[in-house]
Amino acid sequence: MVTLLGLVLSTVTAVVLASGSIVAGGVLVVFAGIFDMFDGAMARVRNAATTFGAFLDSTLDRYSESIILGGLFYYALQRPGLHDALWPFAHEQQWMLTSIFVAAVGSLLVSYAKARAEGLGLECKTGLLARPERVVILAIGLLTGLTIWALALLAVFSHVTAIERIVHVWYATHQARANANTQHFSVAELTRKADRSECNGHVPVEANEYRESSVDSVSTSLPPLTGNVQQD
Repeated sequence: MVTLLGLVLSTVTAVVLASGSIVAGGVLVVFAGIFDMFDGAMARVRNAATTFGAFLDSTLDRYSESIILGGLFYYALQRPGLHDALWPFAHEQQWMLTSIFVAAVGSLLVSYAKARAEGLGLECKTGLLARPERVVILAIGLLTGLTIWALALLAVFSHVTAIERIVHVWYATHQARANANTQHFSVAELTRKADRSECNGHVPVEANEYRESSVDSVSTSLPPLTGNVQQD
């Protein structure tokens, strides 16, 4: 129920933003983010967490974020003369529309990278802008009138986060492959040593066993026997 309420609240937020009420939309973004981020925690506290619940939560979070950005996209599309006093470049409408699109793609890639890595059995929680950070940046931008700046930050750093997760998964798989090759080489080397020892009539020695080889050789030569020397 909390998850579904979060989706409904995100839809209301998108409608408010599309109508031009940016500050009110920023307040609603905060409330919608609270619902989106704490439904899983509530389920765990109540011991009601399920696999399908986790799946539904993540899926509806993507819908919620896309719907809110869609409301902002409609808002910017209806205002060709959009002007932001603190934005240093001209053509603010084009900047805002482009930033919204790039941010939407980046947020989906961040979530997909994590989900795909977990599907392969790898943990992937690294990166700058996870879902809570994106909600906070967007809310601050809407409440302070720095909407284009907030969207530009989301557009850039969401893709930075996606690249960070790609690099993290590459490093994890590379390390796993290197460790597997090392273990394979060690087993093969021990097998070869064991085979050589058996061929030479020796008992194989473990890899971590220290072989003592400091026995001094003893001369077997005897002095010439004379009548005054007896052999013991």
